[in-house]
Amino acid sequence: MQKLVLLGGGYGNMRILLRLLPSLPADVEITLVDRTPFHSLKTEFYALAAGTSTDKEIRVAFPEHERLKCVYGEVVRIDREDKKIYLGDGEELSYDQLVIGLGCIDKYHGVPGADEFTYSIQTIAKSRKTFEKVCGLAPGSTVAIIGAGLSGIELASELRESRSDLKIKLFDRSHRILRDFPEKLSEYIKSWFIKHNVDVIAESNITRVEEGRLYNHDEIIEADVIVWTAGVQPVKIVRELDVEKDKFNRPIITDHYHVVGDENVFVVGDCASSQLPPTAQLAEEQGERIVKVLKMRWKGEPLPEKLSEIKMKGFMGSLGKKQGFVHLADTTVTGRIARLMKSGLLWYYKKQNEN
Repeated sequence: MQKLVLLGGGYGNMRILLRLLPSLPADVEITLVDRTPFHSLKTEFYALAAGTSTDKEIRVAFPEHERLKCVYGEVVRIDREDKKIYLGDGEELSYDQLVIGLGCIDKYHGVPGADEFTYSIQTIAKSRKTFEKVCGLAPGSTVAIIGAGLSGIELASELRESRSDLKIKLFDRSHRILRDFPEKLSEYIKSWFIKHNVDVIAESNITRVEEGRLYNHDEIIEADVIVWTAGVQPVKIVRELDVEKDKFNRPIITDHYHVVGDENVFVVGDCASSQLPPTAQLAEEQGERIVKVLKMRWKGEPLPEKLSEIKMKGFMGSLGKKQGFVHLADTTVTGRIARLMKSGLLWYYKKQNEN
């Protein structure tokens, strides 16, 4: 019996399960390892932290299959030589093929105090803690959000909708929001923040974080809660994996999506090296290609020299529950229609992953 082990129940491995389980070969069994007994919709963690979505709304049950085993625990070691996975409770799992999709954690860029004194939305557990802290604040309190990428933008806007009484400051390192995209989009988001009294601090440089305050260049800014959304890095176990990595400590993957020198270990999602930005869409596309490789190998078919190139379709973002923005195929859509498009995509994703 071939043993396929999937580490992490994120978007990439969920796509692998969705494609493999309906026609899983009789001599293959799959083990999924995750810390939680459900798939978490990471793209919606900002809403959980802001208090506009419930925990249940951003979860999807793992699929069920007679040859799918779900194991819940913390991965502490990956032994490629013996093809074994070690969990924190002492359990050992052997594999023939392994897909590492353990995701990422915040990257603090060496800013003193950032790890200790900021909150996060990188995991569902951390998002819950952020929700408890933010939504327990007294009226008039200040929330500082460091990082004005998609996560920071959505968190700031959703928090404004959740708590109109709070002072919200969004720190952007660039001269304009989403600088790599059309200026029309940046201006739309900027105007929304102005209208809804969210203070965007452009060209910021956070040099230090302390309890209740942060340093932007030489200016000291008081804040009751500081949330970090300014960059990610692979989880520690992946950063320490003995494989060839890129400058961001992500395992370099071949044209067939396995690590260099080991065709039985694949990497998917945020912890895999890529020229494309880490998104759920990228993880799913990588998962599709890993499925193709696995199926061809199991059938004994020769692999193509290269698989089809991944081309990102664009991205969607929300500004509260009523407004949003979409950038697809060099076309930008903003407003209510864009928000409905995002909500529709979320509904469809949950629907196709239901048992």
